[in-house]
Amino acid sequence: MACRPPILLAGAGAAAAPRPALFLDRDGVINVDHGYVCRPEDVTFVDGVFELCRAAAQRGHALVVVTNQAGVGRGYYSEADFERFTRWMQRELADRGAAPEAFYYCPHHPQAVPGEYRRECPSRKPGPDMLLAARDQLGLDLGASALVGDKASDLEAGRAAGVGRLLLLAGSEEQLPPAGSVVVASLDEARRRLFDPA
Repeated sequence: MACRPPILLAGAGAAAAPRPALFLDRDGVINVDHGYVCRPEDVTFVDGVFELCRAAAQRGHALVVVTNQAGVGRGYYSEADFERFTRWMQRELADRGAAPEAFYYCPHHPQAVPGEYRRECPSRKPGPDMLLAARDQLGLDLGASALVGDKASDLEAGRAAGVGRLLLLAGSEEQLPPAGSVVVASLDEARRRLFDPA
């Protein structure tokens, strides 16, 4: 299961019956990926993220962030720095009606600085363990859930966990989407496909 306990919002926990979730990668989906972002002053929110999150919440989806954080393992910032930043991000999203229930993260990387963070970890995407931990801890129906990522590894993690709908947000790099996924040009398109079908 996930290598670190999730950062939970107050009141988050398993529901009485399994419910769907919208899983989001962080860097490149919630905020523009400027490279190892861990300070509020470096954050630019991706266009359409608040509307996507609100649409998910309105339709009864749990909102869950799953993020690789190799910046910890590489020594760019500490886990304490990351957790402080995450709580700031939770507040910013909550103020816009788009609050996640939990952030799951993996600080490990096989090329991290020597020490506890240097290892192959099944929680690091494309491994599925963060998603499986969210399923068990939050009471989620993965088959009825969706995941939006900006890298093929995000979608591979979702597919391995059994997430029902996988969307790849197109970026500056051409990527071949994993089988069973679709490419979207924007988060507005993701919202329409998931929550406002014609």
